[in-house]
Formats: sequence, structure tokens, C-alpha cells
Amino acid sequence: MVRGKTQMRRIENATSRQVTFSKRRNGLLKKAFELSVLCDAEVALIIFSPRGKLYEFASSSLQETIQRYLKHTKDTTRTIDKPTEQNMQQLKNEAASMVKKIELLQVAKRRLLGEGLESCTIEELQQIEQQLERSVSSVRARKCDAQPWQELKEKEQPENSPNNEDHDDHDSSPTSDVETELFIGSPPARRTMQAI
Repeated sequence: MVRGKTQMRRIENATSRQVTFSKRRNGLLKKAFELSVLCDAEVALIIFSPRGKLYEFASSSLQETIQRYLKHTKDTTRTIDKPTEQNMQQLKNEAASMVKKIELLQVAKRRLLGEGLESCTIEELQQIEQQLERSVSSVRARKCDAQPWQELKEKEQPENSPNNEDHDDHDSSPTSDVETELFIGSPPARRTMQAI
């Protein structure tokens, strides 16, 4: 006969509840004993019945096991609290370091703008000057790179304007920047004409 799966809820019948308690309590005590013997584990088990009767098992002294448990939970709580304190201290240190970096960057920015130069030494002023010269060179190089593209865009805009849409692409501008030379004859003659 197959036993049905027991539902995990309170047994309503008082007699059935007491029988189940006795059987499961004995099974639990047996398992605790087996665990302590087979695995050499320190096991303590405390059970109070519904009527308040105490059942206990301990592989060694129950009081010593309870003291060991209490000590372990205190140590665990301290271990959990310490990283939090360490993390807070680390975050405070990082925040202080960031504040110092921000202050230094603000001072450097003011100096690049020509403010607060009174306290600078000659060497610091030379470094600022060199930095500004490098910055100006970078800006000029970028400007030179962007200028031909800007001129091309400006030249393209009149060609694409609505007034010139009816004309062919070849006739869109009266003058052309591209010069072409036409040579008639064999290639050697062309070379001599180019040399002249």
C-alpha cells in the first residue's frame, strides 16, 4: 500500500497530532544522534511539546554547545558590522580624495583663465604658458582641418539652391576651379610640349 504525501499543515485531530509528534520527535532525536556519531559533529537539539514538556539531545554538554552558539553569533555579528565600518571609512577617504582633486582642477582652470596667478612661481607660470600654447596649436590645427570642409559646404550650397535646379549639373556654375589641357598628337609630342 502506497502512503500518500503528507500536507504540511496543523493536524486538527488531537490524538493524531500527539501520535505524529511522538513518532517525528523520536525520528528527529535518532537522526541527531546519528549525525553526531557518523560525522563527529557537535549537535544539540531542544524540543518543547505542545503541552510544554522539554525533550533534548546533546552530543556533548548542552550548556557548552549553547554558549558556543551564542559566542559564534556574536562573532558573526561583529564580522558583518566590521566590513560595513571599513566600507564607510573607505567611502569617506575616497570622497575626501575626490574633493581634493576637484579643488586642484578648479585651481588649474582658474589659472588657465588667467585668474589667481599671484601665488604661482616662475616654473608654474612657464608650465601654464606651455600648456596654453599646446592648446592653441591644437585649436588651430582643428580649425585648419575644418576650414576646407566648410568652404566646400559653402560652395555646394549655391549649386543646390532652388534657382539652379532646372539646369544640368555641368552648367550649374559659370566658372570652374578645375583647369584642363587638351593635347592632340602622339604621347611623345605631348611630353615635349609639357617640357616646353
